[in-house]
Amino acid sequence: MKLAWRRALRALAGLIIVVLTAGCASSGSPGGPQTSGSPRLRIVAAFYPFEFVAEQVAGARAQVDSLTAPGAEPHDLELTPRQVATLVTADLVIYEHSFQPAVDEAVAQAERDRRNLLDTATVVPLEDHGRLPDAPRAGDGLDPHVWLDPIRLATIASAVADQLGAVDPPHAADYRIGAARLHDQLRGLDDRFQTGLASCRRTTFITTHAAFSYLAKRYGLTQIAVGGLSPDAEPSPARIAEVQRAARASGATTIFYETLVSPAVAESLANDLRLRVDVLDPIEGITPASRGTDYLSIMAANLTALREADACR
Repeated sequence: MKLAWRRALRALAGLIIVVLTAGCASSGSPGGPQTSGSPRLRIVAAFYPFEFVAEQVAGARAQVDSLTAPGAEPHDLELTPRQVATLVTADLVIYEHSFQPAVDEAVAQAERDRRNLLDTATVVPLEDHGRLPDAPRAGDGLDPHVWLDPIRLATIASAVADQLGAVDPPHAADYRIGAARLHDQLRGLDDRFQTGLASCRRTTFITTHAAFSYLAKRYGLTQIAVGGLSPDAEPSPARIAEVQRAARASGATTIFYETLVSPAVAESLANDLRLRVDVLDPIEGITPASRGTDYLSIMAANLTALREADACR
């Protein structure tokens, strides 16, 4: 039944692509030269961090849409036929290969010009941070959460500017300026993390989702994750026991959970250990419960949470 549904979805997506492409042919190609009376560039981002980067780099020169709705968990994204069709009509598609299988499949189906596709994994190579005991891998086992390292995200911003400059050469300098402005903000954020985490009683932190390895590596911390790279994976009793031992040995005070996933595992573990729970946000999406309104402010909240948990001076 699921296979039949996928086939029907692909067929409908193909029909929508034909209709939209025909419309583009009559009104001018969205990837062609921009004139003063033409629409802004259309950028499709797979999920929030890339949406944020695109908005900062392109500014008012682009309309940026995310395939992942606000508050939705991006790992298990399913696309509508119309969303699949936007991958053909967009001037630029920004995604990360292997993070969202539905997006990978849609990109392969769209068969776009390479200059209109930006796979961030080709810009910032993903790393294998090791498989947790009894925790299933996500995708091919490579950790996708590169955006939680501000310096790696700055590298992606440069690639977005380059790609937009190739699509829209008359405004290439504007995109470089947008990327440079974002670089300054991300370097400032990196400075705050370097300073804020330089002198801490502990250098470990415990989280239910193994999303923070790049952040931990950048700032000299050790992540102890209850689950794996997939945020909704159920940890085994053996893994929970192992984390309990690590928590006691490290003197941990806090079990971190995230806003898009149930805190039940964190609360249960915290109750057993008589620890508190707090939020450490992987910034895969923003909700009204998020501790900030954008990537920069939520990362600042993450820094505050880590400093408190690790007793930093």
